[in-house]
Amino acid sequence: MKPIPVQFHVGPLLLHTYGIGLAVTFYLAYKYYDRRLQAAGYPTEWLPAVFGWIVVAAIVGARLVHVSANWSYYSANPGQILAVWHGGLSSFGGLLFALPLGTYLATRRCPDLTALKALDLAAPVLILAWAVGRLLGPQLMVSGGGRETTAWYGMAYAGQPGRRVPVPLIQAFDCLVIYGILLLVEARYKPRATGFLIATAATLYGLARFFEENVFLRQNDHVGGILVQSAGLALVVAGAIWMIVLAWRAPRAPVPVEGEDRDPRQRQLVKVLPSAEVAAGEAAPAGVSAGPEEADPPIETLFEDPEV
Repeated sequence: MKPIPVQFHVGPLLLHTYGIGLAVTFYLAYKYYDRRLQAAGYPTEWLPAVFGWIVVAAIVGARLVHVSANWSYYSANPGQILAVWHGGLSSFGGLLFALPLGTYLATRRCPDLTALKALDLAAPVLILAWAVGRLLGPQLMVSGGGRETTAWYGMAYAGQPGRRVPVPLIQAFDCLVIYGILLLVEARYKPRATGFLIATAATLYGLARFFEENVFLRQNDHVGGILVQSAGLALVVAGAIWMIVLAWRAPRAPVPVEGEDRDPRQRQLVKVLPSAEVAAGEAAPAGVSAGPEEADPPIETLFEDPEV
């Protein structure tokens, strides 16, 4: 099996598949978020400018955290610090920079949009973007695979000898599962507190990243892997606590008072019959029961329209 090509020429222009994949991912995320905002009744004319800043913050933050976590390599190879076309973008770094900035700008440009509502609308977008980004990003870059393996699922990656664990495919699958869960929660769990969806996304994504790094991929022998596991656990704890608090504070449907769900004419029937029985009992002589005509008004009159 040959590695997937990671670059190609269009005339004199050299294009990297990793960069193309990221561009496609950002575009899909933009269109999807725009669609969700409109479906929720919010204007979107402010989104293009804000999304541009989100992209810049995500790339800068992702690269900065990656370089910091692998400083021993980059300190010896400073010329590679800005070489993002070779990969090396931390998902958690992108979140750390882009999410606060994007939320702040969104609420400033669209005052009707609260921070938690903006994050809830963004939660499925983020998870789906991660899934697509793994398929079109690390899967198509130099050294995008995991540990070397002889298992049947091993794949060849450019810049890595032998067959490798297809880490990007595993992560994309995990994100697609989380995305499906988020859509199910959004559709079935109503009413719910604002912020519950992003809390669910944080919990599930953090759990997936921890198990990917520590249990399945066993990437716990370098600083980057340890940082990812720590960040994943932090997301799980924070997200789970947030979910519990929001679930406790979630608005609950009012409990209907007995009889309120009846038709108005049924309520009239319930009220008239007991009063008629009492009246008949008072009017009848001792030992003589009142007849049906004296005790109850004709049933059909109870269902007549009083306005006629």
